[in-house]
Amino acid sequence: MKSQLVLEDGRVFHGESFGAEGTRIGEVCFNTAMTGYQEVLTDPSYYGQIVAMTYPLIGNYGINEADGESAHPQVKGFVIEELSEFPSSWRSQTSLPEYLATHGIVGIQGIDTRALTRHLRERGAMKSCLTTENLTVEEARRRASEGEGVVGMDYVRVVTTPEPYDWDPDDANSRRWDVTRSAGETDPSASALPPARYQIVAYDYGLKRNILRRLRQHGFKVRVVPAGTTAADVLSLKPDGIFLSPGPGDPSALDYVHRSVRDLLGKKPIFGICLGHQMLSHAFGGRTYKLKFGHHGGNQPVQDLATGRVDITAQNHGFAVDPDSLPPEVEVTHINLNDHTVEGLRHRSLPVFSVQYHPEAAPGPHDALHFFEQFGKLIDDSR
Repeated sequence: MKSQLVLEDGRVFHGESFGAEGTRIGEVCFNTAMTGYQEVLTDPSYYGQIVAMTYPLIGNYGINEADGESAHPQVKGFVIEELSEFPSSWRSQTSLPEYLATHGIVGIQGIDTRALTRHLRERGAMKSCLTTENLTVEEARRRASEGEGVVGMDYVRVVTTPEPYDWDPDDANSRRWDVTRSAGETDPSASALPPARYQIVAYDYGLKRNILRRLRQHGFKVRVVPAGTTAADVLSLKPDGIFLSPGPGDPSALDYVHRSVRDLLGKKPIFGICLGHQMLSHAFGGRTYKLKFGHHGGNQPVQDLATGRVDITAQNHGFAVDPDSLPPEVEVTHINLNDHTVEGLRHRSLPVFSVQYHPEAAPGPHDALHFFEQFGKLIDDSR
């Protein structure tokens, strides 16, 4: 079936449909990861967006239940150059088209994703209409222009957990995976989990499962709470530390989150990732702004300003912290070497730090895993 992707500025890309049928509106962005399309599809930070993969062949290893970062796909639509319809992997349980169709996600293949990426880099991320229906270009462009984007949107309320829960209380799903086995299988040779030295609370603004796995692998027992949980309710749990998760939407639209994080400053050690990093900046009195086309992928170079160390990092965000808006007691610790945007913060006197990128990756490099150890050390030093 023919389909089309129409951007709000009138640019049109024609292709073939796969997955579900229908029309979807959302901001379109590109992701540069070469693998991990299932993790991209299921990352809650992509809620409300249409994602285009720059790697040309997608679907070649299929889909399996173990690799999802959440229970179902979160994207509005999926854009690729070439679909591999017959997956080749012993772990595959279903094909990519079947998976998207089951979950109502519209996909398009056969477009020039290089041209789309260059257009977005030059013009900036924008709203778009992905449709299998017989819409005129003008009608599709109008729907894109009038539809929801990301600016001003609180998507955290949509993706957060409705109720608190304990992550992996039996330690059944947090072990490091052996490359020859999928999650849930017993493997005596797999590395054992360390003792749970820290009891922490994690705010779910759009948590990925691999963040929770990594926390447990570094000695944290995690109680997950909804995004709207008050500071008083979190402190009543008497945690050793507090984790602020990634998530979707516009960080400036989350006043209730800013308030709860502000009320937690100085009460417990805090570590934030991505949206959690941005929530800390707002709690400090800072501001965030929309990036032209964002950082989405696994090849972003980040420098630690104190040591000079450079990590290649996984990132997924469309907003950044304005360094000029931060108070003197907050220090910028890391910068992106491509555009010099803020990638890390710490408070000069309080036990609080954050990074804009993803130490847990999934997909992406693992250069930044040391931040989970740093969180544990911060808790130890604060006791």
